[in-house]
Amino acid sequence: MDRTELDEIISLIKREVVPAIGCTEPVAVALCVAKASELLGKTPELIEARLSSNILKNAMGVGIPGTGMIGLPIAIALGALIGKSEYGLEVLRDVTADSVEKGRAYIAEGRIKIGLEKEAPSNLHIDVTVSAGDETARAVISREHTGFIYLSRGNEVLLDKAGLSENSTESDDVELNLAKVYEFATTAPLEDISFILEAKRLNMAAARVALEGDYGHSLGSTIRNCGMKYFGDTPVEHMISYTSAACDARMGGAPIAVMSNSGSGNQGITATMPVVSFAEDIKATEEQTIRALVLSHLTSIYIKQSLGRLSALCGCVVASTGASAALVYLMGGEYPQVCSAVKNMIANLTGMICDGAKPSCSMKISSGVSTAMMSAMLAMNDKCVTSVEGIVSDDVDATIHNLTSIGREAMVETDHLVLNIMTSK
Repeated sequence: MDRTELDEIISLIKREVVPAIGCTEPVAVALCVAKASELLGKTPELIEARLSSNILKNAMGVGIPGTGMIGLPIAIALGALIGKSEYGLEVLRDVTADSVEKGRAYIAEGRIKIGLEKEAPSNLHIDVTVSAGDETARAVISREHTGFIYLSRGNEVLLDKAGLSENSTESDDVELNLAKVYEFATTAPLEDISFILEAKRLNMAAARVALEGDYGHSLGSTIRNCGMKYFGDTPVEHMISYTSAACDARMGGAPIAVMSNSGSGNQGITATMPVVSFAEDIKATEEQTIRALVLSHLTSIYIKQSLGRLSALCGCVVASTGASAALVYLMGGEYPQVCSAVKNMIANLTGMICDGAKPSCSMKISSGVSTAMMSAMLAMNDKCVTSVEGIVSDDVDATIHNLTSIGREAMVETDHLVLNIMTSK
């Protein structure tokens, strides 16, 4: 792999593996509101947010960090009152008890309108218009959680990228396949990829916050404190408890940053924590840990390239597949075993629906983690689901694209029905 290609992949990972505070969908809405408010130059009197169905779905039931509140209204209010767009997905970094009370009052005054954008050009689409008196400003995010495609102040258009196709993202600039992912992870100069250890630091810190507190459904601490009788003090227990705990903290509104992957904090957690936990249990070297984390995160990025940012397919399917590949590497496996683990994962978890970001995501993530270990163990024992079984093909990349085509195309109606159920309860 030449230096140019190495640099392109490093740049890709640094774009896709970034810190985020809170669930990335409501946070992206807060980011869009913050930007529009900055363009307006004052606190808006009114905010209108028109959102794609997947943004609505993922923002309805999740805690907003530092607020003790759930859902979009408080995220929107805080985006206008204290949000700073320069912080990106950490836009709500400066939340205080006082700003939360001001946000509650802002909501009570009826200043926020939220609607569904039925003809959204992307599954990830946020269109915010703010106003104060006769002055208006507008900001639009589309395709990527921080991807502004339109900005205006009054009648002055400041940015217009609205003509790009739905699937146009910077991530698509780098063409990946699983062999290239594996080669990069296992051969790239260590000094070029050691930055991935920040994912370990942030996501482990989130797990510890939840293990010491009470967030979401407290799945992580339940397994850690009450599950010894059933799980035992084993690597699998450690992987599940740490991973689900980090998700508990994030979905429960803990005011902490996690390292995300492809715009999702839960995917970042799932691509990180099983790998970190298992590496510690087997006393892996720092180099092995770094390379395993890169393999996990880059595999997840590769799968998301053809799946899309948001879909009806739960992101834990993608990230736990990356984790399974990394577990194989830590077990001493090579590329053929990595391919087997990926196929085993796709044979098992394909079809798990995404019904929004919420505390119970920790349960789905735990299913992904345990399946990642099972798939890796099978692969290391030369067991692999064959091409006569279901959607698995002989070629691993074809198998991955079978998975993503189901999530991107076949599950579209599932997505609509899920949202209808969620909004009709």
